[in-house]
Amino acid sequence: MDFLTDVVIGKPIWMWAAFLAVVLTLLILDLGIFHRTTREISVRESLLMSTFYIGIGLLFGAWVWYELGAQSGEEYLTGFLVEKTLAMDNVFVISLIFTYFAVPRQYQHRVLFWGILGVIVLRAIMIGAGATLVAEFSWLLYVFAAFLIATGVKMLVMGDHKPDIENNPVLRLMRRTMRITPQLHKEAFFVKQTEPSSGRVLTYATPLFIALVLIEVVDLIFAVDSIPAIFAITTDPYIVYTSNIFAILGLRALYFALAAVIDRFVYLKQALALVLIFIGSKVFFADLMGWEKFPASASLAITVGLIAGGVIYSLIRTRPQHA
Repeated sequence: MDFLTDVVIGKPIWMWAAFLAVVLTLLILDLGIFHRTTREISVRESLLMSTFYIGIGLLFGAWVWYELGAQSGEEYLTGFLVEKTLAMDNVFVISLIFTYFAVPRQYQHRVLFWGILGVIVLRAIMIGAGATLVAEFSWLLYVFAAFLIATGVKMLVMGDHKPDIENNPVLRLMRRTMRITPQLHKEAFFVKQTEPSSGRVLTYATPLFIALVLIEVVDLIFAVDSIPAIFAITTDPYIVYTSNIFAILGLRALYFALAAVIDRFVYLKQALALVLIFIGSKVFFADLMGWEKFPASASLAITVGLIAGGVIYSLIRTRPQHA
């Protein structure tokens, strides 16, 4: 068993195996036990499952803190918090996709579950590529930092905008190149149907599969922000990947409750914009001050303060008005 101590991408194999074992166990529990049958997920169940996933993510962070030290632990928690907040921003887009394709709530969990598997693979590829590039070209961190600052300023200036799903280029491409049924077929992604013109039995994609593809595209778009953000916090691939995945796992569980109240978090985007500006700025600030790195504890505290401030201010401004 000596091979378990071999170092792969900066960490021993056993640490990667421990992380993958936890994620695999969660996915098996999710699909094999908690959601064996197709049904609608209630807000109460969504909150309970999200609490469970967040607890697992924080416990893993505590283990990282114990195993790798306080700085790694604080970087994990900062990355976890930033990624979860960034991912919350795409709940609105996912809700629009489900509404556009008229996907009933009882089938939405199936789409989100398979979406998680896609995220795990895609984020691994993107983070692996990012870590390799940063290790080879350290100046890329400054490019990431400048990009984050520009993105944050753009979010503050532009505010919210509603995506145009009908004219999405990926959707238009799939409609041109694939056979798609006009209606859902329960929870099936593909079905066999007779082609009217030829009488042949062919495979058709259902709107449920198209929704899954668009949700994966949404995650890729949001990863353009989240991956530079986490690399500006830490360049450790293990911290980057684990904090990303645990944050996303928890958000999928929270979706059904969050989708119902997302309109109350009206100032979360502004808080998130300030977080991105701060994370990008601290890279330059650390250099200006002659520090090797911006203190992880200060980074965590400021990030928590900005996000908590945005949430609290949103809840105060959108609280029901009693006559």
